[in-house]
Amino acid sequence: MLELDDPRWSTLTHAYGSAADTPELIRQLAHAPGPAGDHEKEPWFTLWSSLCHQGDVFDASYAAVPHIVKIAFSAMEPVDFSFFQLPAAIEIARNNGRGPQVPAHTDTAYTQALSRLNECVAVHRHEDWDEPMLLSALSAQAVAKGHHRVAEAIMNLDDDLIGRIVDLNLGEVE
Repeated sequence: MLELDDPRWSTLTHAYGSAADTPELIRQLAHAPGPAGDHEKEPWFTLWSSLCHQGDVFDASYAAVPHIVKIAFSAMEPVDFSFFQLPAAIEIARNNGRGPQVPAHTDTAYTQALSRLNECVAVHRHEDWDEPMLLSALSAQAVAKGHHRVAEAIMNLDDDLIGRIVDLNLGEVE
């Protein structure tokens, strides 16, 4: 895992250029892992917009995932759904060709973090989950098992589509 004080962060990139700011955002996340309640709350807003920007990912995205998973795994309280959704979204984007190759110096940690998502979900399984947390956890588990299409389908579920599936009304999807 690329340590947060490693100078190589400044050589990595995200949607807005140098990822030198990413370690500080991850540190902030470690101090407040609980549910954010607002999708524009920091540090999640900046992490999402810089690491998984409009479906595109970057080399810094892969370096951040092990830290995000580690924080969630270690949290003794309920965590925000983005702890599952962001790593899953990054891996889905990578698998869909929406980012660069995983750099060699982050590959092992990235791959191990993805495989630990199942364990991470299990750590938090006894907590109360709302629908976004449930869908994020399911998507993360699908990614951890290599089922990228299933993970993406789960991540794209919303109230309308769930209702159509329940009603078996799968006509034209908007």
